[in-house]
Amino acid sequence: MTVKVAIAGASGRMGRMLIEAALQTPGVSFVAALDRPDSAFLGRDAGEMVTGNACGVPVSCDIEAALEAADCLIDFTRPEGTLAHLDVARRVKCAMVIGTTGFKPEEKALIGAIAAEIPVMLAPNMAVGVNAVFKLLDVAARILASGYDVEVFEAHHRFKVDAPSGTALRMGEVIADALGRDLKECAVYGREGVTGERKPETIGFATVRGGDVIGDHTVMFCGLGERVEISHKASSRMPYATGALRAAVFLQGRPNGVYDMQDVLGLK
Repeated sequence: MTVKVAIAGASGRMGRMLIEAALQTPGVSFVAALDRPDSAFLGRDAGEMVTGNACGVPVSCDIEAALEAADCLIDFTRPEGTLAHLDVARRVKCAMVIGTTGFKPEEKALIGAIAAEIPVMLAPNMAVGVNAVFKLLDVAARILASGYDVEVFEAHHRFKVDAPSGTALRMGEVIADALGRDLKECAVYGREGVTGERKPETIGFATVRGGDVIGDHTVMFCGLGERVEISHKASSRMPYATGALRAAVFLQGRPNGVYDMQDVLGLK
């Protein structure tokens, strides 16, 4: 079975990587490239824009036409754009893979409501390695549940607009769930001044933004006399792209609802 895929944010860093991956992935047919109405790339051949070789798919801003031709839309844009695309996907019954981060709780609830009508993949990070780390963190947190302080460090490029990253927050959620805590109540986002001693039940987050760092994440379980670190470092956006395409294939024929990469990888 061939899955017909549309890609949003075609001219962006992640959009270009998704197009490159889609053109190379067996079982995937790249049928539409979407960009903003004010994009300078409208009308250009998407393949030529990315690889220098024409693929016959022009960059467009006609979301309805694109999704009517596709089985699945892959969207790594911004929350407001993703939600607008999701509404169209609901109307035309097109599945959707969402790699966008920075959603507010009420926006996540809206995604869940729309997923009652179409299959939706929602994951803060679609790299297979990162999802393996999520599983490792669950195991480590249960083993190191007492006597270890948890700190989450993440670094990304200067252009990233949300912090902490969606991946870092998901790491915190996995650990908090394993420990029977609520991340909203125990998270500490940065420290400054005379903060007093660290409360043992907290989960700390530290964020770095600079240069062209694609994505580094490290969780430290800090005990007295030892420290356990679990890390993932991305040197390319390609793992996110190939994971998203794997998710698009997974969604075909699935019942309506919200899925994540743990479903795709059979880790639940």
